[in-house]
Parts: sequence; C-alpha cells; structure tokens
Amino acid sequence: MPPTLRKRKAPEPAPAPPPAPKKAAAAAPKKAAAPKKAAAAPKKAAAAAAAPKKQAAPAAVEEEAEADKTEPAAAPAKSSKPVAVGDVVVHLDAFGGEIKTNDGKETTLKKLLDESKSGVVLFTYPKASTPGCTKQVCFFRDAYKPLTADGLAIYGLSADSPKANTTFQTNQKLPYPLLCDPDYTLIAAIGLKKSPKGTQRGVFVIDKEGKVLVAEAGSPQGTVDRVKALVEDLKE
Repeated sequence: MPPTLRKRKAPEPAPAPPPAPKKAAAAAPKKAAAPKKAAAAPKKAAAAAAAPKKQAAPAAVEEEAEADKTEPAAAPAKSSKPVAVGDVVVHLDAFGGEIKTNDGKETTLKKLLDESKSGVVLFTYPKASTPGCTKQVCFFRDAYKPLTADGLAIYGLSADSPKANTTFQTNQKLPYPLLCDPDYTLIAAIGLKKSPKGTQRGVFVIDKEGKVLVAEAGSPQGTVDRVKALVEDLKE
C-alpha cells in the first residue's frame, strides 16, 4: 500500500510581547522628572524667603510719601488766616516774629504792647519817601498828640531797611519810630501783605489785652481818620 501522507499543522505564530513593559518604560521618565520638580522647590522657598526684603522697599517709600504729605500740614502758620477785628491774639510772643526799629533795635509786637499804656497803632506804607507814604506819615505826625493822649503808641511799619526808614523819619521830623519788616512777618500777620511780595497800605490797632480793635486797608488820609474815630469811640 502506498504510504499515507499526513498534513502537518502550520506553526502557531509567536505571541506578541506584552505592551506593559512599554508603558512602564514610558512611566519611568515621568517619575525620573520628579526630582526636577523637587529641585525647583528650594528655589521657590528661597524666593519666598527673599520676598520680605523686596516688600520692605515699598514700605519705606510709603513712609517717605506720607512724611511729604504731613509736611504741608505745618504750613498753616505761614498761610493762616489774618486776625480780624474782635479777635484776641493769644500767643503774642510769637505773633509777627521779630522786627527792628529804624535805629536798629530788635523788638516784637509783644514788647511794643508791654511798653505802651493802652495799646499799639501800626500803620503800614509801601515804600519810604514816596509821595503817598510821605503824606501818610505826615498825617500821623500832625495828629500825633490827640491820637496818643489816652496811651496809644503809634508806629509806622514797612519792609524798608533801617537806613531808609531813618532817613524818612529825619526828613519828615516824625515824633514816632518807624518799624522795619523786610521779611514781611508782622505785615503778613496783621493781614496787610501783598502777594507774592509787597505791603498794602492800611492800619492795625491792638489793645493791651491783645484784642484787635482795627484791621483794615486804607488811603493815607483814611488810615489816620480811622484811628481818630477809634480814639473818639474809646472816650465815650
């Protein structure tokens, strides 16, 4: 009998390798990257530690800015509202600062009040030896005795130098001193300073207790007439 041929089974294909190792291999780099994140942590911690130092600078700037804001608050002394009739000047020692008489003697409004019997009259004029101011000082010169009979002390007041005011006083034969206020401290305090510089013609009267009796601008004749009217009122 012829030999029987048997069919051989085809060889089975080799099983595909499991995909798990590839996922594990892919996961490994991600885990390996973790140290980099961990390494970044100290930098963030260092930055956090340095943060207070960076924030200190703005605080200092704010303090300086706040100081700048508070400085103008001390300015009211210079730009404060002038005294008005009826006001009582409380701090006479500091009111108007220091000035000089035409002979160079330093004085203050407080000293002038202390030396007076019943009060002080200050009439202001823009510039010594000019026509309008010459008329004004002569009006007060001619009315000097009746104006001072009840104890008022009269002074002319301007921003002129002692030399200029001494010449003015001598030439016009004035019986009263002229006060020199080149910094406009007293002129400004009584409300007769022009802005930004200059003297407004006017008159200011204050009694021994520091009460303001007159405070107003006026003409050469008007200033002396105002004091005459005050003296008449005080007699009544």
